[in-house]
Amino acid sequence: MQIMVINSGSSSIKFGLYLAPNEAPLTLDALTLKVEGHFSGIGSRGREAVRLNDAQGEALSLGGLAPSATHEEALSSLMAWLEADENGSIAAIGHRVVHGGRDYQAPIKVAAEQLDALSELNSLAPLHQPHGLAPIKQLVQRYPDVAQIACFDTAFHAEQPSVARHFALPRELTQKGLIRYGFHGLSYDYISRVLDSYLPEEASKQRIIVAHLGNGASLCALQNRRSVASTMGFTALEGLPMGTRSGSVDPGLVLHLIQREGMSPEEVETMLYKRSGLLGVSDISGDVRELLESDAPEAEEALSLYAYRIAREIGSLAAALGGLDQLIFTAGVGENAAYIREQVVKQCAWLGVALDSSANALHAARISPACSKVGAWIIPTDEARMMAWYCAQFMHQRSA
Repeated sequence: MQIMVINSGSSSIKFGLYLAPNEAPLTLDALTLKVEGHFSGIGSRGREAVRLNDAQGEALSLGGLAPSATHEEALSSLMAWLEADENGSIAAIGHRVVHGGRDYQAPIKVAAEQLDALSELNSLAPLHQPHGLAPIKQLVQRYPDVAQIACFDTAFHAEQPSVARHFALPRELTQKGLIRYGFHGLSYDYISRVLDSYLPEEASKQRIIVAHLGNGASLCALQNRRSVASTMGFTALEGLPMGTRSGSVDPGLVLHLIQREGMSPEEVETMLYKRSGLLGVSDISGDVRELLESDAPEAEEALSLYAYRIAREIGSLAAALGGLDQLIFTAGVGENAAYIREQVVKQCAWLGVALDSSANALHAARISPACSKVGAWIIPTDEARMMAWYCAQFMHQRSA
């Protein structure tokens, strides 16, 4: 059966088409990527682009696909292209939905009532939630008989102990759901399932910290493959500095901006989500690649703060784990920025982690020497495959 997965952002739509066997049990490796692609620059006049690749990364003919000015038009173009494919219909469509709140702790088939409930969480992830839900709304109408599966970034963290999830707030607010949810769960879920392919035998059961470093960034502490603690909390704003997001700030600072600087809540939200992080500190870019290429002292300052905060939060999660055995880097920056990995590992030397500089420069799977007390690794993540796996599992269960 064919499984489609969609990851819709504020100016992009990433998509992939997978073939899944009809037989169970289903492993991640059993899924076969057929094509994958990316609409980018949506809403940026003159900057729209689309690409389409096969499983080997080779460019394919775009056929009827074309850049588009709106998300709706881009998605319609994509689905029309798929409908013209003579290789069969789609069994299910998986969607990355960032926030599931308290009620949704596993992937679900989405109906109208779930869409309404999930829309109420838009304010908790304003950069992601509305864009993740929009394709579901559009495709439920276009394909009423095709299962639309929402895969939540918060779900992987749902079994964290309550002490790791609660804020020190009045109990009535905690009971209303004002707790730490954690994000990037699809990425951490995938990493937790492929550990045995990289780490030494039994190491996957050890104390592990995964650094998901991309435009959004967070850390997750794993024990026996389960989430124990994470740096993101109630929203995807907490924790590490990111491309344009501030990461954690003193709550009193937010009050100061509103009460003393005269900023509206909307202005503060825009500043913290879109004008802070690496972009705000450097005043150059929120893209690590551009900052690494820059000679400006502000770029170095932003990267230094970024690495410092990552190392500092690793120390925090090591405390939650009671020690550290393995450190894993993943996502765009984590997999490709050797300089960032080097700076982080150097600042974590006190934990017993050492760096093999040659392996790090080559982006090898293991970037720590054999003598390192703590292993350091690069493991590529694959959120799309994780979503496709959940969709295939759902279809298997429905037909059982």
